[in-house]
Amino acid sequence: MSIFFLALSLALFILVLAMACTLPRLIKGPTAQDRVLALDCMYLNAMLAMMVLSLIYADSLYFEAALLIALLGFVGTAAMAKFLLRGEVIE
Repeated sequence: MSIFFLALSLALFILVLAMACTLPRLIKGPTAQDRVLALDCMYLNAMLAMMVLSLIYADSLYFEAALLIALLGFVGTAAMAKFLLRGEVIE
C-alpha cells in the first residue's frame, strides 16, 4: 500500500465526513438559504469525492461523473437562489 493510496483514502474519508456534517444543516436549516448552501456544499464535496475515486481507480469515467455533478449543482443552486430571491425561476 503506497503513501499515495493512503492519502487518497484519507481525502475520501474527509470528504464523506464533510458531507455527513452538512446533512443536519440540510435537514434542519433554520432558513431556506441555509438549506441551499448546505446542498451546494454537498454537491461540491460529492464532486471532489468522485475525482478522488477517479484517481484511486485510475478511471476517467469518474471525472465525467464529477463534471456532471458540478454542472447539475451549479444549475440547481442558481435556480434555487433565483427562486428564493424573486419567487419564480423562469420569468
